[in-house]
Amino acid sequence: MKTQIQAAAHDLHATVTGIRRHLHAHPELSFAEHETGKYIAGQLQQWGIPYQYPVAGTGVVALITGEKGPGPVLALRADIDALPILEKNTAAYCSLNEGVMHACGHDVHSASLLGSAKILWDLRRHFRGQLKLLFQPGEEKAPGGASIMIQEGVLHNPAPRAILGQHVHPPLEVGKVGMRPGLYMASSDELYLTVTGRGGHGAMPHTTVDPIAITAQIITALQQLVSRQADPTLPCVLTFGYIASTGGATNIIPNEVRLKGTFRTMDEQWRQEGLRRLTQLVTGMAASMGAEATLKIIPGYPFLHNDEQLTQRVFGYAQDYLGPDNVVELPIRMSSEDFAFYSQEIPACFYRLGTGNVARGITSPVHTNTFDVDEDCLLHSTGLMAWLALQELGNMQ
Repeated sequence: MKTQIQAAAHDLHATVTGIRRHLHAHPELSFAEHETGKYIAGQLQQWGIPYQYPVAGTGVVALITGEKGPGPVLALRADIDALPILEKNTAAYCSLNEGVMHACGHDVHSASLLGSAKILWDLRRHFRGQLKLLFQPGEEKAPGGASIMIQEGVLHNPAPRAILGQHVHPPLEVGKVGMRPGLYMASSDELYLTVTGRGGHGAMPHTTVDPIAITAQIITALQQLVSRQADPTLPCVLTFGYIASTGGATNIIPNEVRLKGTFRTMDEQWRQEGLRRLTQLVTGMAASMGAEATLKIIPGYPFLHNDEQLTQRVFGYAQDYLGPDNVVELPIRMSSEDFAFYSQEIPACFYRLGTGNVARGITSPVHTNTFDVDEDCLLHSTGLMAWLALQELGNMQ
């Protein structure tokens, strides 16, 4: 079966590459992937694969049933949205939608899952069980398309016992994959903080309530939330990446300072407690200095947990398919992914697909305007996911 899948992936490579290039040239932002969803549905229809569209607004769900009987169910997931980035690459398939770019590889994920779908559909007479394919919108934007798909019932009727997902990873050379059992990625919540004082002349600070000076003290104090109040063995990050005042100049103290930041950790209890303490600290400090602070928290994604037993099995399946030297264990990441919502519901394995090629200069990180992949990765991504799916279905029997 492995040789058959590898041959099928090779035969499909040009087709999958074409799909990826079409998606890359026509990116759409989170929850606005109308043409993307239609395109994916059209490809499934062309191959005769049963599907449901739309799901969660613009998503697609396909179902492949083995001809040896319905049996257990395994879900496979790809995300379909792009980012608000102006592409700077010069390839023929560059984005035609100015200011929108597949800079996180979701075009690769979607094309790969379509290729895996075609392989699995052609092999359906050989297996028992069902494969539920989720082409999910809105990964890049809270509340996350995964949470909406779950609300709309994608984990029921039929209910998958587990779910697999893959993501491009430029630091890994093409031909390799990486994964990590257990805690893998952090939760993320968005912070919007406003500190309001009383502006005035910069030469007469005693007549003002200086929100800039107060904000500086708040930022410094907040870092102790991580360094002195969080368990030092627990990963935790608090970052403010944006600060601006409403007015102000060399000799003008403004009325207000606004900040935007993120709070990330890998423990749901500390996540809630940390946010509570954060709110208490900023409002209390501002009030003690005569100012007012308001903090808006937009809940993001939970932490991503790779089921230990499932991930160890997938690690072995991948070694069998790619070779032992081409499967590596990855470190914990403090970035976040809405695949985490699935991992909170059923056993999950989220792994990384090598897409880099140093010799060819393909090294740009995700979320940059020069991101691209070595398209040989599509040979491995398509066949590998089909192989992992059939191996895990067999384990479920």
